[in-house]
Amino acid sequence: MTKFKDLITSVDMLNTLHGGLSEPVLSILDSSVGREIHIRVPGVKKEALQVEIVNNQLSIYYLIPMYSAGKLMHMPQIVYMQAIPYFIEASKIEATFEDNELVVRLPFNELSNGYNRKIKIDG
Repeated sequence: MTKFKDLITSVDMLNTLHGGLSEPVLSILDSSVGREIHIRVPGVKKEALQVEIVNNQLSIYYLIPMYSAGKLMHMPQIVYMQAIPYFIEASKIEATFEDNELVVRLPFNELSNGYNRKIKIDG
């Protein structure tokens, strides 16, 4: 019952926080070599932003520290979460900070021009 109560308190706190959070500025740019995601989150220090790949999902988020029932909890605030397309080389995704914004580079792989192959029919 205590964990359920902590969860309800956390959800209530997040709802309250959402009214006071600034919206992130996100843009996606395509080039001949790949895709870039540019993100600027007003009021959030660059050290707080995190980029992670889990089960082919690219997530960009930061943690919001808050107290609930006297305990410090870190609630994730998702800025971007999408499946990585088949034409992106997931193992070469990189992130840097440029001009006060997070830039995540997603390079194309050989499948970006489509995959074509003649199939021999046996029998």
